[in-house]
Amino acid sequence: MANPPPARLRRARRGVPCGTMRYLVHARVKPGCGAALLRAVADGSLGRGSIAGDEYLDDMQHARLADDGTARWVEVCFCATPLQEERPYWEEYFELLSVKDAHVRRNCRHENGAEPWACCDCDCTRRQEEKLAASGQAFLAALRTGVGSISPSPRL
Repeated sequence: MANPPPARLRRARRGVPCGTMRYLVHARVKPGCGAALLRAVADGSLGRGSIAGDEYLDDMQHARLADDGTARWVEVCFCATPLQEERPYWEEYFELLSVKDAHVRRNCRHENGAEPWACCDCDCTRRQEEKLAASGQAFLAALRTGVGSISPSPRL
């Protein structure tokens, strides 16, 4: 049996209901929050205090900017309620437009019991993440080159 990463272990010990999920997140940077988000990424304070640790920074490194101005990324979450732990940290900078299950359940080693905590390094969403990585442009790079150019547009 694989040991869970420390952040997951702390979450389990704290009594947060744990069930492994991977979500496709669509979000829009709140007006006036782009520069603050960049600072939080640069100084490592994004998600500080969360048991999800540096996953926020990793999510931003992989996030893509779509043509409609939304950021998109795949997020691993172990809460019973989607993004229960992460939501307050994301909502400081983003309007969360959509949070959808990203699992291809037939490939989920955690859910079929083959490997507990497999979502940390699993490939069940590999094709979706590869497709996402090939779309749009790197979110942080776009944000760095023109905070003002990523502005709110009409809701989806």
